[in-house]
Amino acid sequence: MSAIPDRFRGYVSERLDDRVERGVRDLSAADLPDGEVEVRVAWSSVNYKDGLATRFDGKVARISPLIPGIDLAGEVVKSSDPSFSVGDRVLANGYDLGVARHGGYTEYQRLPAAWTVPLPAGLTDRDAMSIGTAGFTAAMGVAALEARGLAPERGPVLVTGAAGGVGRMALAILAPRGYEVWAATGKADEAERLTALGAAGVLAREDVTAEASRPLESARWAGAIDAVGGPTLPYILRTLQTGAAVAACGNAGGAVFATTVLPFILRGCALLGMDSVTMPIEERRALWARLGGDLRPRDLGEDATEVTLDTLDGALDGVVEGRARGRWVVRVGA
Repeated sequence: MSAIPDRFRGYVSERLDDRVERGVRDLSAADLPDGEVEVRVAWSSVNYKDGLATRFDGKVARISPLIPGIDLAGEVVKSSDPSFSVGDRVLANGYDLGVARHGGYTEYQRLPAAWTVPLPAGLTDRDAMSIGTAGFTAAMGVAALEARGLAPERGPVLVTGAAGGVGRMALAILAPRGYEVWAATGKADEAERLTALGAAGVLAREDVTAEASRPLESARWAGAIDAVGGPTLPYILRTLQTGAAVAACGNAGGAVFATTVLPFILRGCALLGMDSVTMPIEERRALWARLGGDLRPRDLGEDATEVTLDTLDGALDGVVEGRARGRWVVRVGA
């Protein structure tokens, strides 16, 4: 017997012939997918993919109607899997959540146990969603670069899209670890906030998207986290130090880019793809544990803006339209 009540609220996006209808609806336990772990959702967050999932031209949602929300945190109310007990605090992100399976914008949700992560010690539900998929992706990038030998003494690190969710989180993780981090953004009014987060300097968008006449330039960056895509990757690749790498984790600027093989064959550089969706669960749990420890972002949650299911529309539109300033967290539970 389910522990989920007969009626509860959720935010639903439904694709019709020529539009998407979205908003809060009354739901029942029968509306939710199967899963071994039943969760009372306390918090979720707003990510770029969430915004796309609620747009007619977003090309993200794979079912309709859909409860969006690619991450969630809350309390277990029932579990048929011995790994989780009633009262446990848990979170989930990635896999098909909020895309091909109902996600976090609902007061209750069922999860596969193989997708469920114990809430790390030192994090509250709100903390975890202030990190969310954006922070998790940033942490993936930092961990991957350090696994290849990146260390503060190697030199400066570049973060592009630094005013967005992934970029700000990358900066907030790297700076406390002793890195000289340079932030690139198209939002000039964000420079002061990025410096307060620990940026050693701020570059304008034009600095990292300009075309060059040479395939290689002065080797400047010991590593980079690119949350933009298309227009920034050519610059990063031709300015990486020998043996350095860039962790690519976004396409807000476009999915297509043009470069040469020279950074790879003359400097031994690497382009590392960050896929936060399909990471195996044991690796996912281990990385989340680090986000509660050595990878915990600076000033976690202090610049997060809270919204509710009833006020989600503006945040979902804002994240797609580039109006994000820090993170939006969603207070789902009462």
